[in-house]
Amino acid sequence: MSSMDQVIREQARLVILKELAKQADETLNSDLIVETLKPFGIRKTREWVHGEFSFLNEMGAITLTRAGSIQVATLTELGARHLKRETVIEGVRRPSRPGSADGLGD
Repeated sequence: MSSMDQVIREQARLVILKELAKQADETLNSDLIVETLKPFGIRKTREWVHGEFSFLNEMGAITLTRAGSIQVATLTELGARHLKRETVIEGVRRPSRPGSADGLGD
């Protein structure tokens, strides 16, 4: 895996966690995540997102359920703690400090 591919994956994983945290039920499906990633210049397929979901699920940051060919991700406490900078999940970009302007802020 190239270093740029790794950077893209780590950034996408952070965006996924942030988008889940914004939802009232902390849940989104893979089709909606595909669209959420586009403004960040990450134009990937649903299957690619499923791979990132699998990684985040294995790391304990999300739980997954299936709805036909779509996967539904829900943020876990560990994922929320990563977003609050209380813990670090390897392979997921660290969120910026509040007030930082890195383009990934809220």
